[in-house]
Amino acid sequence: MCPIPPGTNYTYQFQVKDQIGSYMYYPTTAMHRAGGAFGGLRVNSRLLIPVPYADPEDDYTVLIGDWYTKSHTQLKKLLDSGRTMARPEGVLINGKSSKGDGKDEPLFVMKPGKTYKYRICNVGLKNSLNFRIQGHSMTLVEMEGSHTVQNTYDSIDVHLGQCFSVLVTADKDPKDYYMVASTRFTKSVLTGKGIIRYENGKGPAAPELPKAPVGWAWSLNQFRSFRWNLTASAARPNPQGSYHYGKINITRTIKLVNSASKVDGKLRYAINGISHVDAETPLKLADYYKVYDKVFKFDTMKDTPPATAADKITMVPNVVNITIKDFVEIIFENPEKSLQTWHLDGYSFFSVASEPGTWTPEKRSNYNLLDAVSRYTVQVFPKSWAAILLTFDNAGMWNVRSEQPERRYLGQQFYVGVENIARSLRNEYNMPDNALVCGIVKDMPKPAPYSM
Repeated sequence: MCPIPPGTNYTYQFQVKDQIGSYMYYPTTAMHRAGGAFGGLRVNSRLLIPVPYADPEDDYTVLIGDWYTKSHTQLKKLLDSGRTMARPEGVLINGKSSKGDGKDEPLFVMKPGKTYKYRICNVGLKNSLNFRIQGHSMTLVEMEGSHTVQNTYDSIDVHLGQCFSVLVTADKDPKDYYMVASTRFTKSVLTGKGIIRYENGKGPAAPELPKAPVGWAWSLNQFRSFRWNLTASAARPNPQGSYHYGKINITRTIKLVNSASKVDGKLRYAINGISHVDAETPLKLADYYKVYDKVFKFDTMKDTPPATAADKITMVPNVVNITIKDFVEIIFENPEKSLQTWHLDGYSFFSVASEPGTWTPEKRSNYNLLDAVSRYTVQVFPKSWAAILLTFDNAGMWNVRSEQPERRYLGQQFYVGVENIARSLRNEYNMPDNALVCGIVKDMPKPAPYSM
C-alpha cells in the first residue's frame, strides 16, 4: 500500500479468520522499527474452539529485542551511505532492562501455584536471542500461529520476527526471579533481564543468571524438536493434522541464495543476484490497475541462482509470478557465516527441513512430511539450507523478506504476485474504498470491481 503521509492517519479494518496465536506488528517503511514502532498482537481462539491446555491464570506478552542507541533516522542514513548498522548496544525486555540494584519494579507478577502463558516475540533488528526464566522450565504450546506438541524447555532460541507461547508454573520459592534474553551467535554477548515477582514473595532475584547454550548446532536441534500438534483444533473445528500437506504434489521449485556485495561502492543484499528496490507506485496497485508493465517486470529473478559470480547484483523491483493454488517448494540456501531469518506475508508455510551444506533434490528424502509446524518465519543457519512447502491460494502481492531490517532495506526481499486471473470475489476482495493511492495510478479511474 501507499505510505501514510506525514500528519495524517489511516484506519485499516480486517477480519481475523484462521490465524490464532502470537504475532508482532511493525511498519516496513524506512527504519521506523528501530525507533520502537512495534508491538505484540494476540489472536485468540473462539470460545467454541477448544485449545489443548487449561486456561492460564493470565496471559503476558514479552517483547525482547536488541537495541541501538542511534535513532532510526541515523541508522537509515548509515544504510543510505552504503555502510552497515554495526552491532547493537543492548538488549531490552518490554523496553527495559533491570539494573539488579534491588529497586527494579517487576514486569510481571505470578500467584504461587498458578500457571501463566507468556507470549515471547523477538522484535529486534539484528540478533537471535535466547530466552530463559531463572529456575523455571517452559512448556511450549504455540508458535507462529500453530499449536505445537507440548515439549518442555529450559531455554528457547527466539529468532528475529518469531513468536512463541509457553506455559510457566509458579512452583518455586515465592520471591523474585529474572527472565533473561541474551544474544546468540555473537562474539560479545549482550544481555537484558527483567523481574518476575511472586505475589507476596520475599527476597530478591539471585544474581547468578542461567547460562545460554553455545553454538548454532544446539539451535538447529531445537528447531528439529518443534512439532505440529496433529490432534489440536485449529481456528476452525477440525484438527490441524487434517491438512495432509505431505501428500500434495509439488508443482514448482524455487531455490533462493542470499548474497552481499557492493554496487557503486555501497553495500547491497540480493537474492539470486537481484537486489530489490521499491517503486514509486506500490506493486499491488500497479498490478490491480493493470499498469504493472510501467512499474516492474515479472520474473526478473529466476527460480534457480545464476551461475555467474555471486557479487554481480542487479537492482530492480523484484517480483515473481506464481499461479494461484500452485503447491510450491522454496529452498533457502545460505552461503554466508551469519544466520538468516525469512518471513512471508499473507501465508503460513510448512518448514520441512533445515540442514548444513547445499541442497540437492535427493535431500527431499529427509523432509518432515507429517508434522512440521505451520509457521510464518524460517531460519537458515550458516552454510546451510532450509526448505518450506505451501499452497499459494491467497491472491495478492506478498512480500518475502529478510527479517533483519538492514538486509530488507538494502534489497534482500522480493514480492510474490499471485494473480486473481478470473477477477473473481471468490479469490480476492475488491480494493477498499478508503485505500490510499499514489504514484502513476493516483489520478487514474478505479478499475471495475470484481464479480462472483
